[in-house]
Amino acid sequence: MTDSPGGPRRRDPDRRERIIAACLDVIAEAGVAGTSHRRVAAAADVPLGSMTYHFSGMDELLHEAFARFARSVSDRFERRMAAAEDVEAARRAVVAIVTEEAFGTRRDLVLTHELYTLAAREPAFRKLTNAWMARSRAALERHFDPTTARLLDALIEGLTIHRALDTEPQDPAVVVAAVERLT
Repeated sequence: MTDSPGGPRRRDPDRRERIIAACLDVIAEAGVAGTSHRRVAAAADVPLGSMTYHFSGMDELLHEAFARFARSVSDRFERRMAAAEDVEAARRAVVAIVTEEAFGTRRDLVLTHELYTLAAREPAFRKLTNAWMARSRAALERHFDPTTARLLDALIEGLTIHRALDTEPQDPAVVVAAVERLT
C-alpha cells in the first residue's frame, strides 16, 4: 500500500486482468444482458470506479473478455490439431474436439453462445468470431485442404451445439462417420 492524499491506496497490478476474468464469470452466470459494471466489480472485488478507470465502457470490457475466451479456446484447438502427426491422427483429433473438448463445461457452452448472439447483432464482435474461425481453419489446414477445413469447422460447430443442447447423449460413432465422410 502507498499513501495518497485520500488515505492508503491499494496497489493492485492485476486488477484489470481480474476484472476481465470476473466479467466472463458474470456472463456465464447472467448472460450479456445481465452483465453490468456493478456486477463485474462485485465479482472482481474491486471498487466500481475501477471499471471506468480500466475500460471506456461495457463494450470494451465485453470485447476484451470475449477476446480472451476465444483465444483460450483457439489455443486448445490448435494444440490438439498440432499434436496430430498424420491425417488419421487429425481425424481422431477432430472427433475428440467434438466429443471431449468443445464445450467441455457448461460455462464454455454459455460463453460461446453469448458471444455468437452478440456477434450476430454487433459487427465489432463479429471480428472476434471471424478471427476464431480463421484460427480453427488454419489449424485444420495443417492436415486438410482449405475447403475440407472450412466444412470440418462448420461440422465441429454444429455437432458441438447439438451435443451440448440435445436431451439424448451423442453417439461418438456418428461423429466418427461424419468426419470420415468429409475427409
